[in-house]
Amino acid sequence: MDDLDPDALLAYDREHVWHPYSSALAPTDAYLVESAEGVRLRLRAPDGGAHEVVDAMSSWWCAVHGYRVPELDAAARDQLGRMSHVMFGGLTHEPAVGLVRRLLALAPAGLEHVFLADSGSVSVEVAMKAALQFHLADGRPRTRFFTVRGGYHGDTFSPMSVTDPVGGMHALFRGVLPEHVFAPRPPAGIDRADDDPELVAWERTTRDLFAQNASEVAAVIVEPVLQGAGGMHVYAPRVLDVLHELAREHGALVIHDEIATGFHRTGPRWAGDRAARTPDILCVGKALTGGYLTLAAMLCTREVAEGVSRGEAGGLMHGPTFMGNPLACAVANANLDLLAARDTEAEVARVERGLASGLAPAASLASVAEVRTLGAVGVVQLREPVRVAEVTAAAVRRGVWLRPFRDLVYTMPPFVTSDADLALLTAGLVGAVADVHG
Repeated sequence: MDDLDPDALLAYDREHVWHPYSSALAPTDAYLVESAEGVRLRLRAPDGGAHEVVDAMSSWWCAVHGYRVPELDAAARDQLGRMSHVMFGGLTHEPAVGLVRRLLALAPAGLEHVFLADSGSVSVEVAMKAALQFHLADGRPRTRFFTVRGGYHGDTFSPMSVTDPVGGMHALFRGVLPEHVFAPRPPAGIDRADDDPELVAWERTTRDLFAQNASEVAAVIVEPVLQGAGGMHVYAPRVLDVLHELAREHGALVIHDEIATGFHRTGPRWAGDRAARTPDILCVGKALTGGYLTLAAMLCTREVAEGVSRGEAGGLMHGPTFMGNPLACAVANANLDLLAARDTEAEVARVERGLASGLAPAASLASVAEVRTLGAVGVVQLREPVRVAEVTAAAVRRGVWLRPFRDLVYTMPPFVTSDADLALLTAGLVGAVADVHG
């Protein structure tokens, strides 16, 4: 279709391409990307020209180094010269073994086994399956998971079942999905003291709820400190400590879903590092390959791995076709090298300062309920549902690419975004909200 002009490409897209969370009856207009480099996307104009915008989204939070990164390009080219893929059943290779070794060196203490998966959602599927098999092998099957409202864990069936069944993105499937146990959403605010009255009340309710269902709970699953697609909700580390205490007390496992929050997105390497305890199972993805290829991983303790393996099946019953894809693993290794070389925690702290100062003016807008930042995450929460197409268009006119949802206009920019581009990005976001919502 290279001979088609931008109008023809967009017309074909509108007629035949089904985009995420979109209607085939009333599709929204997409923007045609010609290329990407650094932190900028080149959007193709109908007249054949190009309009550059700063990417405020890191391509859904994964392109942490931006685009056309020389080190990642080189890793991909080098691996293509060796092999792009081989099956992982009965075979192994250096990129996968090297990546597992790197991940375990970076992981919270106690995690010793890694299962490589295709995507973040699949890694959550694998984690939940491992928790179920762990208890089944122990002769005491448990079939339910414990979590908090407001979470999001992916779009496949098991992750959907632990996403908020009322206000979440998958409420439509309520009644079809397995029903798990949902504690109230924790009170907002990362700096709440342990004796904060709202936090104490939440803890009391949560402890009572867990006790009522303890014999059925296989694992607690939670996004540490920051709930992503469920609403960019930030809560205190004490919440994690309470959930860990309950799991330990009642023989359940703990799963940290760090797909969105891992690799310094909230500041520390793992958002869960703010808590006193480490998980039995950790899910990682998104930033793992720097946004180049889809890859995720489930990390677990030796106790979990051996417990699952002692069961009737004799192993973890999962095996994706593209598990351990050499090309993705090679790029992931190069990505982890970059994260280490760039002092990423300091880089994210710089981005956080830029987001905090640049988004602060939004608090004075009549349409804005709250402005909050955490690490390389900046959120402007409106008092009404965001008019997505209008805000997106207004931001593009100001040189910024955004993808708002619900009542949130937010940014998770690449960690390498310069101070000047952060200023442009935040001004464009605040200006777009002011233009559309006032």
